[in-house]
Amino acid sequence: MGNRANLDQVLEALDATSGLEDLQAISEALRDALGVRHIVYHWVDSAGDQYGCGTYSDAWVQRYVEQNYHRIDPVILGCFQRFHPVDWKRMDWSGKAAKAMLADALDHDVGNQGYSIPIRGPNGQFALFTANHDCNDEEWEAFTEAYGRDLLLIAHYFNRKALDFETDRQPEPTRSLSPREVDAMTLLAMGYNRAQVAHSLSISEHTLRVYIESARFKLGALNTTHAIATAMSRGLILV
Repeated sequence: MGNRANLDQVLEALDATSGLEDLQAISEALRDALGVRHIVYHWVDSAGDQYGCGTYSDAWVQRYVEQNYHRIDPVILGCFQRFHPVDWKRMDWSGKAAKAMLADALDHDVGNQGYSIPIRGPNGQFALFTANHDCNDEEWEAFTEAYGRDLLLIAHYFNRKALDFETDRQPEPTRSLSPREVDAMTLLAMGYNRAQVAHSLSISEHTLRVYIESARFKLGALNTTHAIATAMSRGLILV
């Protein structure tokens, strides 16, 4: 799975998109570049209005809505409780309703593996960006390790594009950093490496990476160094 050169081409196309209709084509191209079964972006606001694009079949999308699966979907429920990417296999599928939904999904060409990234915006906005495939656990673990960071960046950029293009939704304003993000950025600014920062905050390097990327997007920074400089210039961190 995955082709780095093709992925770079898709990211360039994503950067050049000029409307919501382009995002559907981008999701299909991204699916092909990553060599997975499905790529899906789904956005919901506090009023319940929804927008989505992706490669799930129309039959499955209609079935999902008709059955109100969002009320029992372990992925949705899990992502509401988390800020970091979620591997579907780590969710609780033990309930009877969840098992039935999963069987229904598999019957509608949804793969057995999934990796969903929760994205939160102002005023109760919530989005999910999902990569889905059909393979064994070892293959999927190798894929998420190789492309997890790319998917995190793409998810947030996808969301920003969707916000920019939708007339009823405004781009998320610059927000203050969370306390954990401030701690992480401060230690990085002091010269600590990522392993040292993770150890100091008693978190994994994966969780630290999520904090850093979240802070970077909030600050509109091109990379971590730019994010640190921006945070310092705005007085968000003190070294």
